[in-house]
Amino acid sequence: MSSVPSSVPNPFAKFSVLTVFFFFQFQFDRDRDLPHAPPEPKKERPDWFAVFNPKVKRVLDVTLVHTLIHESVVCCVRFSADGKYLATGCNRTAQIYDTKTGQKRCVLIDESAGKAGDLYIRSVCFSPDGKYLATGAEDKQIRIWDIAKKRIRNVFDGHQQEIYSLDFSLDGRLIVSGSGDKTARIWDMVDGTSKVLTINDPDSLNNDAGVTSAAISPNGQLVAAGSLDTVVRIWDVATGALVERLRGHRDSVYSVAFTPDGKGLVSGSLDKTLKYWDVSGLLTGGSKRKDGVANGKKDLEKTSQCTMNFVGHTDYVLSVAVSHDGQWVVSGSKDRGVQFWEAHSANVQCMLQGHKNSVITVDLSPTGNVLATGSGDWQARICESFTNPVTYLASD
Repeated sequence: MSSVPSSVPNPFAKFSVLTVFFFFQFQFDRDRDLPHAPPEPKKERPDWFAVFNPKVKRVLDVTLVHTLIHESVVCCVRFSADGKYLATGCNRTAQIYDTKTGQKRCVLIDESAGKAGDLYIRSVCFSPDGKYLATGAEDKQIRIWDIAKKRIRNVFDGHQQEIYSLDFSLDGRLIVSGSGDKTARIWDMVDGTSKVLTINDPDSLNNDAGVTSAAISPNGQLVAAGSLDTVVRIWDVATGALVERLRGHRDSVYSVAFTPDGKGLVSGSLDKTLKYWDVSGLLTGGSKRKDGVANGKKDLEKTSQCTMNFVGHTDYVLSVAVSHDGQWVVSGSKDRGVQFWEAHSANVQCMLQGHKNSVITVDLSPTGNVLATGSGDWQARICESFTNPVTYLASD
């Protein structure tokens, strides 16, 4: 995917607490009147810091728990369904860590893969029962690993370019993949067959519509995919029919995530913004819209709308995640920052800084308030967030 931007910004570019604090002042309080600002709007530690938005009530606290050192860029992070483990993908290996202790539990590497050059694992995803880990790589293959045996159970072939995204259905029966070959595929875990969802769209802004991110809805009925042509597309799983195009981003869409109730979809883009889309109309009574899009009609009323824009990052948004309770949206960016957003208002609660390179990937635990990040600085990090009211202490 030639238009994928480099994950390595200028190594001499630095953020300071003061710089980020003044950024918040400018973004959220242009008149510089801060009567409601908390006495301590920042939390600073030797290798990371958080700056809290002085214009909203601070209800969140964040602390770094583990720093996981890797031997290459960390392309992806993903929690297991029970939140006990974190998988990471980097050059040639997928690694699994205990989220409580930070200890590495196993390393998965395909020794049969060619040794020449790099082979980055671009996506990882646990099966819901935690027995298997799916990995998607630059060699166009999806490998299904038996974690206990550290062996490959299945290899799914079919994509013509690198695989950038994987997501299991909640029942574990299906896995969706997104690739630079302009397709998403829905794979049957039992027999390995796939249904191809092709971006062959006359309305596409250009010919470069590689799929950068794909997600399956909680009810298993919809697949959403973000692509380089700025559009988010949604398909019906049962029929493979295109049911919606979401337009509004001004640059490539790099990440998509459904809300836990399946009624919303969050997208992150190289235009430096996130968007929240109301897709509830696709859950019921969506057949008319489905038929219209599939037949190329453009005169039907659009059922899905962008209801919120999340503005605050200063560079590409590379990854987004939604908390298990739907209260928070988290994003990672080429600006090296991670932002916690209030999902109901699109207000920033806080910004984390600490990675020394782009934050390529973020994930939130399905069971608790735990955040994982992966970066071009060869590190993954695990943080805990607390949503009880915060007492501002001089030690913050």
